Amino acid sequence: MSILTRISPVTLRRSVGAIARGSVLPRARGLLTLAIETSCDDTSVAIVEKKEGYAKIHFHEKVTCDSTAYKGIHPVVALESHQENLAKLVNKALTSLPPAPSADTPLPKLVTLSNGNETRRKPDIVCATRGPGMRTNVLVGLDTGKALSVAWQVPFIGVHHMQAHLVTPHLQYFLDQNPENDPEHARSHHDGGVPQQAQQAKPAFPFISILASGGHTMLVKSTSLTNHEILASTLDIAVGSALDKAARLILPDSVIETAQHSVYAKALEQYAFPNGCADHADYQAPATRRDEVQAPAPNEWGWSFTTPFANTRDLAFSFTSIEPTVERLIKQKEEAGEGWADGERVALARAAMRTSFEHIASRLIIALEDKPHETPVQSLVISGGVAANQFFKTVLRAFLDVRGFQDIQIYAPPPYLCTDNAAMIAWAGMEMYEAGWRTDLSVHALRKWSLADDSDAKDGGFWGPGGWIKEEGKE
Repeated sequence: MSILTRISPVTLRRSVGAIARGSVLPRARGLLTLAIETSCDDTSVAIVEKKEGYAKIHFHEKVTCDSTAYKGIHPVVALESHQENLAKLVNKALTSLPPAPSADTPLPKLVTLSNGNETRRKPDIVCATRGPGMRTNVLVGLDTGKALSVAWQVPFIGVHHMQAHLVTPHLQYFLDQNPENDPEHARSHHDGGVPQQAQQAKPAFPFISILASGGHTMLVKSTSLTNHEILASTLDIAVGSALDKAARLILPDSVIETAQHSVYAKALEQYAFPNGCADHADYQAPATRRDEVQAPAPNEWGWSFTTPFANTRDLAFSFTSIEPTVERLIKQKEEAGEGWADGERVALARAAMRTSFEHIASRLIIALEDKPHETPVQSLVISGGVAANQFFKTVLRAFLDVRGFQDIQIYAPPPYLCTDNAAMIAWAGMEMYEAGWRTDLSVHALRKWSLADDSDAKDGGFWGPGGWIKEEGKE
């Protein structure tokens, strides 16, 4: 028997500690979910299953709206793309649902496909992004998810987009345990055993995360699935947005014109480092804080970048200086009647990224040095679209190693899980469901939604918007 209780944000804060300490709902078989992500310009649907000790993605596709004509995301075009593609993706995903467990499976546990001849296992829950994001875009996926939940009569989980990015390494960890990928694991599972290393997801709490994308830049300390402290956030624009703006100025017209997407920061990395990691393998981080704050010497072309907040230990980010610096250097060239040698343009691309990433790494080191941690932090999670940048990982690893934090391990999802995707929404929803949470069907889409467990936040923090239902237990 299940007892469902709607509770206020204040009550949630009093009770969530007990839930976070390990109240996991038991299940006789794997947990299957269909998930939807529509927070920005990516329409994504996934079917993910969690079994004993491992996970499997049965379906995962996304459609990114074509905003190249606007050289950036156009909200209306993105909305229309969701409306055109989401239903088709969901319909396609249904054919990838696992087969019915047995011939005598009760009909309410099945989905019958449109041809009338095939039955598939019905998802146990439906998950969809609730926010933060472009509100009308979020609404498309949220309402579709709620409708599927009602039609199938299964629980609904409205997922916090940034929480999903944060726990994506857990998904990757369980995907790595899939016995289909490893014969040794396959034998242990067939024998009824569960690999010892699969008992707890890695990284274990507590850990620190850098969530970096075109819309967010945050440094977060997480002590549980729902307990997060924002150590630093951007005071102006996100790092991904800053690099997109810089890229539009730096990249040759031929690169811009032939781009198949409007994520110009990605094109900037490819242009600056055509040989991949080999091009930045010799990167060296400032060995000390003193080295870090020293004014950089001009390069062979006579210019340099200044790292934001170089002379302060404030835990905050600022990226608005990147684009004006690039713009000023380009204007100086034009006024002098000089062209850009290709080598100098590449150097400018590298400098814009290096300055941005060193700024983030600097705040990370300050947080590790200045913030007391009752339990030593041994893991750093980096997620979000910018986390797919290999140079970013190189800079972070170099800073940690040279500043005395060699023992901290970096967890970075593969690129397809760094950018917005429905698989991460599925996983975050499953973790919330297993911890005893469901979402009321009356909830609204949220443009802003704080990740922090902080009642003083403008929106009341993670629990502030309400709409959570706690399931006391199952029999």
